[in-house]
Amino acid sequence: MLYFSRTKTALIALLCAVGVLLTLPNLIHRPAAWLPWQQIHLGLDLRGGSYLLMQVDMGTVVKEELADLVDQTRGAMRDAHLGYTGLAAQNDQSRVVLNLLSPTDAPAAQAALQKLVQPVQNLAGVNNIDLAVSPAGQVTLTLSKPALIARASQAVTQSITIIQRRIDGTGVVDPQISRQGTDKIVIQLPGISDPDRIKQLLGETAHMTFHMVADDISPTDPNPPPGIEILPMQADPNQKIAVFAHVDVDGADLNNAQAGTNPQTGQWVVNFNFNSEGSRRFAQTTTANVGKRFAVVLDNQVITAPVIREPITGGSGEISGSFDAHSATDLALLLRAGALPAPLTVIEQQSVGPELGADSIRAGTLSLLAGFILVVVFMATAYGLFGWFANLALVMNLVLMLAILSLMGATLTLPGMAGILLTLGMAVDANVLINERVREEVKNGRKPLAALEAGYKRAYGTIIDSNVTTLLAHVMLFIFGSPPVRGFAVTICVGIVTTLFTATILVRLLTARWYITRRPATLPV
Repeated sequence: MLYFSRTKTALIALLCAVGVLLTLPNLIHRPAAWLPWQQIHLGLDLRGGSYLLMQVDMGTVVKEELADLVDQTRGAMRDAHLGYTGLAAQNDQSRVVLNLLSPTDAPAAQAALQKLVQPVQNLAGVNNIDLAVSPAGQVTLTLSKPALIARASQAVTQSITIIQRRIDGTGVVDPQISRQGTDKIVIQLPGISDPDRIKQLLGETAHMTFHMVADDISPTDPNPPPGIEILPMQADPNQKIAVFAHVDVDGADLNNAQAGTNPQTGQWVVNFNFNSEGSRRFAQTTTANVGKRFAVVLDNQVITAPVIREPITGGSGEISGSFDAHSATDLALLLRAGALPAPLTVIEQQSVGPELGADSIRAGTLSLLAGFILVVVFMATAYGLFGWFANLALVMNLVLMLAILSLMGATLTLPGMAGILLTLGMAVDANVLINERVREEVKNGRKPLAALEAGYKRAYGTIIDSNVTTLLAHVMLFIFGSPPVRGFAVTICVGIVTTLFTATILVRLLTARWYITRRPATLPV
């Protein structure tokens, strides 16, 4: 138990040295830009920042699903050459209805619309649409509840991905974004001094589309013809413009968008380019409509509606308007990140000032230092030299914990600091078990070497069992807990791993080297 080969000793020393190197980034500034410099990030409660709880507008999700279903229904009925009236979406009941011109067409309509019924992914035997055709000729297509739940979950997942892209584009370090419930998203932004700008960026749906302008339709017409929409101008909401509802080019086909200035006018603009599909559609539309106005619509507001002077076949273009550097950069960021599947509403906002974070750091550091000193004094008093071996391992335990958390790029919060403090207290438990076992063996008359061998051997079972059960409990905390609880669980789990190494291997190595060097007649316990 106390024999260590040179190779094993070198590996233990190397691991400790690597731990020290990985901990250094948290203590000193980076000496050179090319050095990898992984640090532990401070959480919202330590660094200060903003907390946002946002809700996905599921009403908009259902509305868009029904609008898409109306288009599909219209196409299916047209392909089947069936006459109908009253095709409309009923948003409050999540369904689409229509009336057949001839009730005898009911079987044909059933067969034509059955193609729209698809199984819900990962739900065997459940369809996305409940189709009903009455003998009187009324057709009802209802979005099923499982399909709505699946679509809501998908919308939240998409929103989280797009929010992450938008926040990354602003340079925020280590944002925390997580789902809460079925339709809410929690966003924590450490160190943010302008939460209103972030809130505005996240609240924008940023769905950009390109429509032909209906110049022959008056924008003041209270009842525009079918297929025509009256939209406000973004610069002046009182000014309206009539556009065709049909989307000629979708912003989803954008490849990139960058803010810049027009070399002729010096005004801020947003330059964009499309992927292959968007380039093809953009070229077709501009070629077929030279001399007509082409509206750029963002979230149901017209940014600009220029006249197409010539076909644009290069797949790129420029959005001009009343932009400044700030608004042009934000719009380019929104377009690059992609459109949200539905609007987000801020339902809760909290701000933590850096002064409060500094107080938390000071209090946490003081508690860690006080706890560390008390543990060191107790071990040195109770077990003498062996207690100092445990204290040295305790220091290395803290170093290795910080090294692993740095390597993970973890975020340290107040619960995380509490986890570190608790780990320091738990770390010496193993050494207490070992030392007490050694003390018992000495009292039973064993020689020093035999007492050490027996003490370590008999304490191992208890040490492993207690730490494994604690590890399993905190893994469950991490899986099912909220973000603060997860931070606590992560530090405890990392601490258990480092404790097993320092308490059962490092201390044993120190004890073995001491025994080989001194060959004591009695043990200092």
